[in-house]
Amino acid sequence: MIAPTQRNSQTPVQSQIANTQKSSGLASDFETFLKMLTVQAQNQDPLKPLDASEYASQLAQFSMVEQQVQTNDLLSALSQTLGGANLDKLGKWIGMNVRTPSAFSFDGEPVDLFAKAEPAADKAVMVIRESGGTVVDRITVSTTDTKSVWSGKGSDGQPLAAGNYTATLESYGGDKLLSQQLAAAYNQVVEAQISENQVMLTLVSGHVVSATTVTGVRAGA
Repeated sequence: MIAPTQRNSQTPVQSQIANTQKSSGLASDFETFLKMLTVQAQNQDPLKPLDASEYASQLAQFSMVEQQVQTNDLLSALSQTLGGANLDKLGKWIGMNVRTPSAFSFDGEPVDLFAKAEPAADKAVMVIRESGGTVVDRITVSTTDTKSVWSGKGSDGQPLAAGNYTATLESYGGDKLLSQQLAAAYNQVVEAQISENQVMLTLVSGHVVSATTVTGVRAGA
């Protein structure tokens, strides 16, 4: 039963390899260009020296290639630095218990559930479902409290088996259903990764959620 209380592209390695190959190619072109320019200057006809404007143009190209090589080296170093920072950021999630609106893993211990009824509601019911979607309990809860504790027992008062469950808060105005809201619960994070510029967390329940949905964090056991 519930006791009311008060108030989910390229890998970094592939990208690094591609950047390295591109930088190496530019560096090779840069060295080749420098050698060709030196040989050209050494072997020009004294009676027909290289035109000044053409020589200036080649020097400008030489400068552009040099700057491109330096820029690529800088970007490569920056990418490695940021990659290390991202890994450090991801590592801090592992083992933490995060509160998100998702399925939760039940191991026999009471579970904190977080959801608030609609302001206009005069009745609120927490509906507990097992992983297959079957309703195992319906409990009337407070319309003002945001936190409830589920004991892990079914409607018959018997303890339920360990596994994954969901809790949905239904808000009623009289006999009319106003809304249904997936309650939030704490789950342990077992994996963290970056996908499409978002930190995605894999929970012990097996569900994957975005870090932006996390509304609370607890230290892992």
